[in-house]
Amino acid sequence: MKQLLKHKPNTRILATTPSNSAADIIASRLASTLGPDELCAPSRHLDQVPDKLQRYTHKKRLEGEDKSCFSVPPIPILKCFKVIMCTCVSASIPYGIGIPRRHFTHIFVDEAGQATEPEVMISIKTMVDNAMNIVLAGDPKQLGPIIRSNIARQLGLEESYLERLMSMDAYKAQSGHGLSIVKLSCGKKNVIRAFEGWSKLPSKKFPIIFHSISGKDDCEASSPSFFNIDEVTQVRKYIQLLRDDRQIRVAHNEIGMIAPYHAQCVKIHKMLSDMADEVKVSSVEEFQGQERQVIIISTVRSSRDFVANPRRFNVAVTRAQALLIVIGDPNILSLDPLWRLFLNYVHLNGGWAGPGPTWDMTETVDESGIYDQDIRAAAMTDMNLLTRRIEEVMAENVQTGMANEDDDDNDNANFDRPWRELAPPGTLLMATHCARTSAR
Repeated sequence: MKQLLKHKPNTRILATTPSNSAADIIASRLASTLGPDELCAPSRHLDQVPDKLQRYTHKKRLEGEDKSCFSVPPIPILKCFKVIMCTCVSASIPYGIGIPRRHFTHIFVDEAGQATEPEVMISIKTMVDNAMNIVLAGDPKQLGPIIRSNIARQLGLEESYLERLMSMDAYKAQSGHGLSIVKLSCGKKNVIRAFEGWSKLPSKKFPIIFHSISGKDDCEASSPSFFNIDEVTQVRKYIQLLRDDRQIRVAHNEIGMIAPYHAQCVKIHKMLSDMADEVKVSSVEEFQGQERQVIIISTVRSSRDFVANPRRFNVAVTRAQALLIVIGDPNILSLDPLWRLFLNYVHLNGGWAGPGPTWDMTETVDESGIYDQDIRAAAMTDMNLLTRRIEEVMAENVQTGMANEDDDDNDNANFDRPWRELAPPGTLLMATHCARTSAR
């Protein structure tokens, strides 16, 4: 967007994102080169906008009250902005107040892999004409749209517009249609190498640590969500090391903590409250689109909902700018081929801490998932043997006249079902002329 504004002064951009946080990030970066008369945020509560963006907001005073609220600028002012940035849903505002289709030269959609196709179409269907360019920015290998409706899921809305387009022949390299997909370059060396040489790294030139730990996962009676106190304790130790280290200084708000279960997030947040309460502790989903200098991942019990989801894995391990620390049980994580590849990579590069692996790290990983299939087959065999034994015992009880209603109740009460997994707790912004809104 900055390149377009610099080299093509007549550019008019409508930029959208599916979330407020992503809109805030882009707004902050645009604000570094655009003046305070060029940004406005008309539709969020005042205290939800970051302080550094407050002075770019457009407000109106409520009639008869001594307070203000965000508002949309009048059409003549709105048309002067070179970039209007908003959430996908709020992209209906320009059209709704009368901005004509021919006004914009470009539509940008950031985090396009996370937006539903109908969300993206709000801006496209209302503003596109034959001369407009559309730019989608996102990762189709990260988490897709969150769809809660089974009907919408069956109709294919879990596939984003970006992912659907990239599966078409026109967007394949050999199509002959020219360069339509551009990949991001690497980060700045002074950022990505900031932790090289840190005294706590197992390998001083490899800023990734996998800390092997076989902790016990628990769950409280009032919640199906799991937590692992051993991993919580290990997280605290790493935060303490980062906080007290004089070799490398890192602010608490530059550390992120990711866990797949809400209960684990709660335990970690409580544990950090007296020492580093600015550390962001959240799920994988909440970290999509965000980065931190340091990311610590606690895998807890490593359920298949977390372990075997390639997109969730991809998001989790790519949030770190300079240092990644993963804490978990390698014997469970390695059942998934993707995690096994990652664990092999870390071990072979010297980034392993704690008890070593129990498998041959040099052996080629079978990406078909056979490791998990073997475990499931063994578990099914054990379950069948147990079922047959229960049937035999009950048959013996019936034959001897010892079986009664109380015995049946006791048998049922004591028969745990260990193979059944519990479900996991499973802005109109303008720049150079830019206004931000959010309505989600």
